[in-house]
Amino acid sequence: MLKIAVTKGRIERDFCKLLERSGYDISPILNKDRKLIIDTKDGVEYVFVKASDVTTYLDYGVVDLGVVGKDSLIEKDCSKYVELADLKIGKCKFCLASKGDYKSKKFEGKEVIATKYPKLTKQFFSKKSSKVDIVNLNGSIEVAPVLDMADAIVDLVETGDTLRANGLEIIEEICDVSTRLVANKDVADVKKDEFNNFVKSLKIDM
Repeated sequence: MLKIAVTKGRIERDFCKLLERSGYDISPILNKDRKLIIDTKDGVEYVFVKASDVTTYLDYGVVDLGVVGKDSLIEKDCSKYVELADLKIGKCKFCLASKGDYKSKKFEGKEVIATKYPKLTKQFFSKKSSKVDIVNLNGSIEVAPVLDMADAIVDLVETGDTLRANGLEIIEEICDVSTRLVANKDVADVKKDEFNNFVKSLKIDM
């Protein structure tokens, strides 16, 4: 049985639509209530977990594949994993955002950037040859510029509604993000044919 760790929430819902479009039976998933491990007649077992835990389950070898956003992979040591497919779901962008006067500011010393993604943020500003102080926050980071705790934020943006509701705007788009099907590299070598067959069975929107 193929075991797949799936990120709960929006990615789960979008992945279910992809599975259904590809001819897989998703009724056990839709009727799972609070169950987190679901077997299906298609010979696939789905394990529903938090995004940050998908790669951990891969590391311990208790699942074969993971369905997770690229944003979660960026902050990891990706040398241990192989991306088998871009599933073209859960699309959004990493953006630099701030108040409207950001571009006109003349910063003395380092800019202060609030983010949940310090690795990506550091790389982004390094390419600009800009030195920044990074403030790590775990949620609701939009308030940081509003309270003048940070000059700007780096975060995922889907619609931009939350930014606008808090008086912020996109200053620069950094990169696109979507959901990926990933595997541990060692396992991918052993189960290459099985994984390739699963990928080929998915009707991914191009």
